[in-house]
Amino acid sequence: MDENKQNQTISGGENYKPFIPADKIVPEFTVVSIIIGVILAVVFGAANAYLGLRVGMTVSASIPAAVISMGVIRLLLRRDSVLENNIVQTIGSAGESVAAGAIFTLPAMFIWMKEWGQGAPPWIEICLIALVGGLLGVLFMIPLRKALIVEEHGVLPYPEGTACAEVLLAGEQGGSKASAVFTGLGVSAVYKFIADGLKLFPSELNYDIKAYKGSAVGIQVLPALVGVGYICGPKISAYMLSGGVLSWLVLMPLISFFAGGQVFFPGDVPVSDMTPSNLWENYIRYIGAGAVAAGGIISLVKSLPLIVRTFGKAMKGLFQKNSHTQTEVRTQRDISMKLVIPAVIAIIVLIWALPVFPVPFVGALAIALFGFFFATVSARLVGLVGSSNNPVSGMAIATLLFSTLLFKLTGVTGQKGMLGAIAVGSIICIVAAIAGDTSQDLKTGFLLGGTPKKQQYGEIIGVIASALAIGGVLYLLDAAWGFGSDQLPAPQAMLMKMIVEGVMDANLPWTLVLIGVGIAIAAEIVKIPVLPFAVGLYLPIHLSAGIMAGGLVRLFFDKKRKISEEKRKDAVDRGILYTSGLIAGEGLVGVLLAILAIIPIGKGSLGDLLNLSQYLEGIPYIGAIQAAVAVVAFGLLIFSLLKGSLWYREKKAGKR
Repeated sequence: MDENKQNQTISGGENYKPFIPADKIVPEFTVVSIIIGVILAVVFGAANAYLGLRVGMTVSASIPAAVISMGVIRLLLRRDSVLENNIVQTIGSAGESVAAGAIFTLPAMFIWMKEWGQGAPPWIEICLIALVGGLLGVLFMIPLRKALIVEEHGVLPYPEGTACAEVLLAGEQGGSKASAVFTGLGVSAVYKFIADGLKLFPSELNYDIKAYKGSAVGIQVLPALVGVGYICGPKISAYMLSGGVLSWLVLMPLISFFAGGQVFFPGDVPVSDMTPSNLWENYIRYIGAGAVAAGGIISLVKSLPLIVRTFGKAMKGLFQKNSHTQTEVRTQRDISMKLVIPAVIAIIVLIWALPVFPVPFVGALAIALFGFFFATVSARLVGLVGSSNNPVSGMAIATLLFSTLLFKLTGVTGQKGMLGAIAVGSIICIVAAIAGDTSQDLKTGFLLGGTPKKQQYGEIIGVIASALAIGGVLYLLDAAWGFGSDQLPAPQAMLMKMIVEGVMDANLPWTLVLIGVGIAIAAEIVKIPVLPFAVGLYLPIHLSAGIMAGGLVRLFFDKKRKISEEKRKDAVDRGILYTSGLIAGEGLVGVLLAILAIIPIGKGSLGDLLNLSQYLEGIPYIGAIQAAVAVVAFGLLIFSLLKGSLWYREKKAGKR
């Protein structure tokens, strides 16, 4: 894609020329794209539900869905439409987002009802919570599209959305671009399978600094993180890492130093006995949640004029005789606000009126307010740091803190209050996840020349399909192993459960939350972008360090002075294509490993059988050897990115 197009200013967003011109009509919203997209939505939703409950994180599905779509539509069905592929990835990626929002919260409902001797929550309740959250996430994004995707084009990079567009364009154009993407995809797929499938070397390196108690450093040596850092650039990567440095090298040692042998809630052992990971899990998450919430409020206030202006333009269509959809060009048509506003009102009323939702009227109002707020924050946040680093669970924590407190103050306590709070948190969590996914998909469509209205309908179809499936998946996994077990620890859901119980029992550490708010305000005062900084504060430093590695490679090319500007841009272009492949490769193999992990073999799974590290136990210094192999492998990965970019420049220079 033309570098100049990717770096337009805000004012140039409306003038962007997509790959498919606005006046050209090609197959897009077809029966084939819908069927394939729905299948991928269900598969990705089920696989990511297990993966998230097992390890606490999910895999972004947009790029894997795009790659699979190209393979099926272009190679098997011999159909030639990049916009048809775009609809497939739009529908397919919804499954991962619905699953992410659901598994971070809903297992708490299963655990409580078992403790109370009430069995499991009704299947229809689980499906409807997922459905209304997903629908609200899509609907809230519709009036925000022009503000975030169009008017801020060139400002918000939307790394996965951009990478997905590059993948689809590579398949469309072939040649050097396709070679770059699929080389990166192959390297990343092999790397990920060796690291997390065969487990021949660890994907995360960590070192607890014993002389500086409570601190630790480390890095996740994974290809997708390098790709996200390269696409986001060195500044955003550095802001995230600075947040991680504050958490892991300042706040955690402070907690360890002053607390000593005392026990502080939510921890249940003396602080002096905690590892850095324990400190992060028990205390820093609350500080990070406060910072993310405050950062979201600050970002919303700063963006409010643009959002109000854009929303006002959309509202004008309600009072005009002729609909905008008849006069606007194809690439600017959204679902009419005449449908969006009544749909949102109807969903909120149903949440309050239907007995299947354990939510009182105040809870329905909270969903409306928090939903639009976090949809805006999530959509803007993923534009900066990508969907893979969107702190959806942090937004759910902030929502649970306020909604549970609101329920308690209004007298809705006990089992009803706890179930109502977790239902609100679940819906908001899904709203945030879907809003982030929708914004990335709309960015892809914006770059390719897709029709926003058709993508929005595709997203709704994906939400419906995955919401109907997620209830059955959760029931199956709970029946097989049980949430909170060694097989399915469900870390985020256990944290949400603890937060609700803490508020209801009046022992939640509000001081930690307010510390995070204060840090976010201080960052804003000194003009540090709050959201990426707050995300770095909330996430483990290992992720931020991996992203920073990719940012440093991008910095190398941005600062390279010995070559002409044209050649430097060629190298950066090649790097973006290559790193798009890195993100795609890890995503595909991540989903594959999740599927292998649920195929039973004997007392374990097929995934356990592939784990070769179990046969290496007992070999002297095997841990140090594997760590050294990880360092070498990561170095080779970085070298492959440098070499691939420079090779492209030298090849083009040779042609001249």
